[in-house]
Amino acid sequence: MDKSHKPRWTSFENATKKDFLAVMDYEEAYNAALPDRILAAIRSLDEEWTPYPLNRYQHSLQAATRAYDDKADEEIVIAALVHDVGDILSPYNHGELAAAMMKPYVSERTYWILKHHCVFQGYYYNHFLGGDRNAREKYKGSRWYEDAIYFCHTYDQCAFDPDYPTKPLEFFEPMLRRVLSKGWGHMELDEKREDVA
Repeated sequence: MDKSHKPRWTSFENATKKDFLAVMDYEEAYNAALPDRILAAIRSLDEEWTPYPLNRYQHSLQAATRAYDDKADEEIVIAALVHDVGDILSPYNHGELAAAMMKPYVSERTYWILKHHCVFQGYYYNHFLGGDRNAREKYKGSRWYEDAIYFCHTYDQCAFDPDYPTKPLEFFEPMLRRVLSKGWGHMELDEKREDVA
């Protein structure tokens, strides 16, 4: 990529194929550092004060450790690691943000669990806050309904134990890099890949 040449096009409709190939080269180089950006996002969850017994960073590590100890597949271990990273930018729909981030790299099942885990997690506390603890029932027809219940019950809702032997982030880094290396690229170029409701 020629960094000395500044592109002169001002809109997509007047850019050329050569221009877009240069953009793709840039994006490939930028995307190679995605694991580092996700690791930094996970570290940013390490806030000093929290009303939980553990902060979100420790909770994420413990959820991933619980999945690993349960012999979950690597993709689910990483889903447990990143499931709350969307809290940084979008706390009220953080599951959708985490799911969107991981969609090009994980199965439809893992994407669906990440996207909907907030609703399933609400089973444990919605009734205390004036909500419906059974809100997850609206997804009862999904083929991944039971998987989401298992994910939340076994890895998420219980991952606040200060005494649980939790693995450090460095333990999960090679797994994260492997999962992110399996991506299928730009979603807009893959007409066969459907959105999963």
